[in-house]
Amino acid sequence: MDSTHSLELGRRRFDDRIWDEAYESLRAAAEEAALEAEDCERLATAAYLSGHDDESAAAWTSAHREWLQRSEFGSAIRCAFWLAFSLLQRGDGAQGGGWLARAGQLLEEHRLDTVEQGYLAIPPGMVALHSGELSDARTQFERVRDVARRFADADLAALATLGLGEVFLRGGERPAAMREFDQAMVSVTAGETSPTVAGIIYCAVIAACQQASDLRRADEWTTALDRWCARQPGLVPYRGQCLVHRSQILQVRGAWDEAAGAAESACQRLGDPPHPAIGMAHYQLGELHRLRGDLAAAEAAYREAHAAGHDPHPGRALLFLAEERVASAVTAIEMALGAARDVLERARLLPAYGEIMLAAHRTESARTAAEELARLAVEADNPVIDAIAARTLGAVLLAEGNLRDALGMLHTALHIWQELDAPYESAQVRVLLATACRQLGDTDRAELEGEAARQVFEQLGARPALRRLDRVFERPEPRVVTARELEVLRLVAGGHTNRDIADELSISQKTVERHLSNMFTKLGVANRAAATAYAYDHGLVD
Repeated sequence: MDSTHSLELGRRRFDDRIWDEAYESLRAAAEEAALEAEDCERLATAAYLSGHDDESAAAWTSAHREWLQRSEFGSAIRCAFWLAFSLLQRGDGAQGGGWLARAGQLLEEHRLDTVEQGYLAIPPGMVALHSGELSDARTQFERVRDVARRFADADLAALATLGLGEVFLRGGERPAAMREFDQAMVSVTAGETSPTVAGIIYCAVIAACQQASDLRRADEWTTALDRWCARQPGLVPYRGQCLVHRSQILQVRGAWDEAAGAAESACQRLGDPPHPAIGMAHYQLGELHRLRGDLAAAEAAYREAHAAGHDPHPGRALLFLAEERVASAVTAIEMALGAARDVLERARLLPAYGEIMLAAHRTESARTAAEELARLAVEADNPVIDAIAARTLGAVLLAEGNLRDALGMLHTALHIWQELDAPYESAQVRVLLATACRQLGDTDRAELEGEAARQVFEQLGARPALRRLDRVFERPEPRVVTARELEVLRLVAGGHTNRDIADELSISQKTVERHLSNMFTKLGVANRAAATAYAYDHGLVD
């Protein structure tokens, strides 16, 4: 096939968005003869969209050089920008920064008033965003939007809108953020943006929705992304952290086998060369291993995540809890929560914090977490956070012995998770409902809730959850309490606080807490109220 035929075929395949064939034909043409700048750009785009990153970078470099030779400085700057973008996305910060510096120098030297000045304002906006300088970031992205409007550039307008959405989300302005994201997505679904920008916006919006716990939007836009990809043969559909978010969405939907496959694919694809999202990929794989009870594999994955710069918590703290290393779990989750940088990160950690504190019999600490989650739920107006807050508070009320109020909270959480089509989360709530029903003597309802949860856990292969469910329905073997524990129990039944008991028995409050923890385990109870009831039922107090 001669170079002219290859070039013509490559252009046709490019226009038809058959990216792998466009890449192969344009590459063949380039091997026969030097391409014009426009065709170099086509080759760069087709190579990028079909997953040939090195070849894409080389083609952007050629296009940049060709535009310079024609003194088309604006076009040369645009090519330098996209080359820098692809390098930065792969984690090549030095090279990407160098190309941005060259583009900025060209803009300044030739005093250009072109649309490219808007593109070059995007990186400073991203730096300010990730540094927490939200006011500066907003100023930069508003400038980008102004340039986009002045030059009627749909790609630049969509990127500006995306950037402003990120600013609002980081600042806790979720409704404003979602308005910007939806607006950016409308420009994509209306076909106003180029394929490269469309892919960027799809993945960034899905990532933002995941971060904001907006499962409905994340699922809706993932479905739209699947349809968009299906219309473009040869397209590498998921890049960077978008690969990981796909796995997370599949996990919530109960497709754990597919989720594990997506996470493993992400680890492979992002590992060579190492991509900035590789740590997130290992963390997601660790989560799936932990939920299925493969604790050694989970530990290895969390370690890989940490080595790549991704925080391994709350997953690793919950792994400690699964290994019955409660003290280690408490230390880990307290340190992680103490280092949380913003509201979104606290919302991600607080549910695990509450669960671990309850396991450590630190009910007051768990209640504090539940109350903070409840406040966040009101501010966020987000059903996922509503469900998490209701479940956490329900678990705390259950531990406190307030069974009626616990049932109300847990029913609220179950309803929301069912509305969100989240089977594992729904089943977790059913276990708590079964526990409350058993303590209230409603064994029939407890059996119904337990059986519904069991079906989900068995289908998913959630072995640790199955073991927890079995413990709900087993009768604890009689355990003998020590004389000192019996003294503590009688004082608890008399309504004394830990401080009162410590003063009465001339021991420290920490020793009281240890006696209570041992006694709860021996008696098979979860809290002071249940221990008091046990004491009266078994004639241990008058």
